[in-house]
Amino acid sequence: MRLLRRTLSIALLASTLGLGGCASLASIEFSDFEAESTTPAASPMLGSPEEFSKSLTQLETIRVKGRAPKTGYTRDQFGKGWKDPDRNGCDARNDTLARDLENVVFKQARVNCVVLSGVFHDPYTGETINFQRGQTTSSKVQIDHVVALSDAWQKGAQKWDPQIRLEFANDPLNLMASDGSANASKGDKDAATWLPPNKQFRCAYVSRQTQVKAKYDAWMTTAEHTAINTILKSCL
Repeated sequence: MRLLRRTLSIALLASTLGLGGCASLASIEFSDFEAESTTPAASPMLGSPEEFSKSLTQLETIRVKGRAPKTGYTRDQFGKGWKDPDRNGCDARNDTLARDLENVVFKQARVNCVVLSGVFHDPYTGETINFQRGQTTSSKVQIDHVVALSDAWQKGAQKWDPQIRLEFANDPLNLMASDGSANASKGDKDAATWLPPNKQFRCAYVSRQTQVKAKYDAWMTTAEHTAINTILKSCL
């Protein structure tokens, strides 16, 4: 990392309170300097036929059952806010932004965690977003749970230990930066009822969902299993 001179005036910074995604970010002090990563963060993997073949094999191990009632579900069942599962000093939201964005600029601190800006090539829509952390701009790039928490709750998570649910909600495998409107459109839908508008990403998307559900032994509905099976086979 290297320190950059202060590039924003107090007048510009006055509007940059963090919001966005599933949780708000800490506010920016006017005296902050910016730290910029020297190498671009890796974009989400588009996957490969080998990966899709592995996911297709995993798919056959996943139980197929009906959706359980949503009774009792709240976001807090999966922990309050973002945690730091890898204990690197950064919460899972900022880790995901740093991983999925390019040309990342951080709020300078002892550990550079809070992402102030970056270029995001959204795999869900295929669009490019110039991300700026701020009260009216942070929500343009959100963090999606690839397998939605509510969907998991209705497919096994009700019986998980609370610590497992917390790990699920902060697992990098189940987190992906996404266009805010696409994330809102998805909601808690599964692959039978929602797929990314960017068709080129659908193979990687359902592959990731399969990996997550196999890892946590969450089940799928018949329609969901059939949809994922059809897509994965078309990717080989």
